Amino acid sequence: MSPAEEERAFLEAYDKTAFDRPSVSVDVVILTALDEALHALLVRRDVLPQRDRWALPGGFVRMDESLEQAATRVLADKGGLADVYLEQLYTFGAVDRDPRMRVLSVAYVALVAAGRVPPPTDGRVLARVDVPWEGEAGGPVDALGPDGAALPLAFDHGDMLAMAVKRLRGKLNYTPIGYQLLPPTFTLRALQTVHETILGRALNKDSFRRRMLASGELEATGEREQQVEHRPAELYRFVHQSAL
Repeated sequence: MSPAEEERAFLEAYDKTAFDRPSVSVDVVILTALDEALHALLVRRDVLPQRDRWALPGGFVRMDESLEQAATRVLADKGGLADVYLEQLYTFGAVDRDPRMRVLSVAYVALVAAGRVPPPTDGRVLARVDVPWEGEAGGPVDALGPDGAALPLAFDHGDMLAMAVKRLRGKLNYTPIGYQLLPPTFTLRALQTVHETILGRALNKDSFRRRMLASGELEATGEREQQVEHRPAELYRFVHQSAL
């Protein structure tokens, strides 16, 4: 028997029930910068378990799709979004993270400019992310509803949200990831606001602008803001296409 025939015979006889198989899901942290704060898109669970709690858009991975295909599908079906920045974040695998059964969740983070986020509905909210820690210390975060109260989150989705903020802060200074939260053209003030929103602290205006203009990532459009009460600022676009 040749090696190929031996391999084929082994696979044909293999017992797929020999080992327990956990289910696999994907959950997507959809973040945007709005009113000088990070916001996350949450959906209300209308089924058990943990009905009426707020969850990240998610779903089980189908047998015929990759993890990224599943995350892209969830983005479209539950977030109403396509063609946005999407990055695998972390795998959450605590034994008791889902009361139904053993479920591993591969979390993703998606970054979206504020103008592209679908409007809130009865079952969907754009929650303000309250981050009580500085830098990349990490720790719990709260998702605040329109009334400013913390929303009850499903499963371990609070941990996923916190991990996404930590990742975003960690990558901001060495990748052009902040541009993903801006429209195609933007002012330097808007760019600084995005950085301050992610970092949770103020930045020196002059040094920030010098650093950004010297980065090679910006191109002046020759246009200025319109319909503003103050002096219109110059508009720029992101041009550096290195890997994020």
